[in-house]
Amino acid sequence: MSLRAPREILETKTTMEGAGVKLERAFGFGKTKDFDPFLLFDDFRNDDPKNYLAGFPWHPHRGIETITYVLAGEVEHGDSLGNRGSLTGGDLQWMTAGSGILHHEMPKGDAQGRMHGFQLWANLPASLKMTAPRYQDIPSAAIPEVTEDDGTHVRVLCGEFWGQRGPVEGVAADPQYIDVSVPPGKKRRLKVDVTRNAFAYVFAGAGTFRDASEPRAVLTEQAHAPEAAPVYDAKNHTMVLFDRGDEIVVQAGPEGIRFLLISGKPIEEPVAWYGPIVMNTQEELRTAMSELQSGKFIKHP
Repeated sequence: MSLRAPREILETKTTMEGAGVKLERAFGFGKTKDFDPFLLFDDFRNDDPKNYLAGFPWHPHRGIETITYVLAGEVEHGDSLGNRGSLTGGDLQWMTAGSGILHHEMPKGDAQGRMHGFQLWANLPASLKMTAPRYQDIPSAAIPEVTEDDGTHVRVLCGEFWGQRGPVEGVAADPQYIDVSVPPGKKRRLKVDVTRNAFAYVFAGAGTFRDASEPRAVLTEQAHAPEAAPVYDAKNHTMVLFDRGDEIVVQAGPEGIRFLLISGKPIEEPVAWYGPIVMNTQEELRTAMSELQSGKFIKHP
């Protein structure tokens, strides 16, 4: 097995989106090659309702898939095709915008006013950008969970892992999306297909991503000995982007660590991006904007 060495560690940046939702963005709008086929990742975690209740009013999407995973609170949604619903703690929604959809997402807190969830955008290849929109709404109870002897716990949202297959099907990027919890002080090796781009997003606890046999060198702004392999200390609100290989190694800290491990097959196509619309060329973007203004945006009513 070849270890996937961490290539880069990213701190989230506080961002305002929608009608005034305060969230933490790990990547988006610029690093498309590094994360291909993924485009953007947001952590919308907040304990103050005034920072999320304004929500995401009606807005368009074309050419992408949006993946919403809710841990606490509720997200009500609706769209131009008449779909309505809500996501609560542990639920998952995989929306294929395809040729175009108008929708809204309105977060609500739980009884303590807490809201926590993630949204990931996945690109669609040119051959599927104008496909018919569709939803896959997955309740928490339908998501397989596995607990190993050492207490490591995994929820399999999409793809196959440890003999379980997630409930989301027919996704262009053929991703693996798992929610991993490793107990304090434990070390785990997790397989990832060598052909995929992969990253881990830490949202609770802390730990390191390295092989225990490598010499330790804490990442700082100061230079370190060239023969020392760097340790990527990952804490809450950090993302680790990995090089190629077929497994990662995580060592949990004294409080344990919980993270999302996400990987997908690169599409390797040109990206033309304007807000929630992602196409392959600037001409296609101009067409989409023109259709929005003329009322011809929705292709599959």
